[in-house]
Amino acid sequence: MEPQIEDLVTGNDLEGRYANYFKVGYNALEFLLDFGQFYSGMNAPRLHTRVMTNPNYAKALLATLEQSIEQYEEKFGEIRKHVEE
Repeated sequence: MEPQIEDLVTGNDLEGRYANYFKVGYNALEFLLDFGQFYSGMNAPRLHTRVMTNPNYAKALLATLEQSIEQYEEKFGEIRKHVEE
């Protein structure tokens, strides 16, 4: 997120949810981004949020994430890839 742009959401209008599980699907018109939680001992992930967007905005999201990760790594160091055990 760019710090110079004010969020349009104020107060408690924005709910935060933790996600360590992500699933992406798509068709000709949209991308589906599912977010949830998955821990050892669970039979399946517990999904809590689905974001649907068009391909142009999905590509813009990718660029925003790449830029944010680059800035994060400049400030805090390289993010090591998580290796499943």
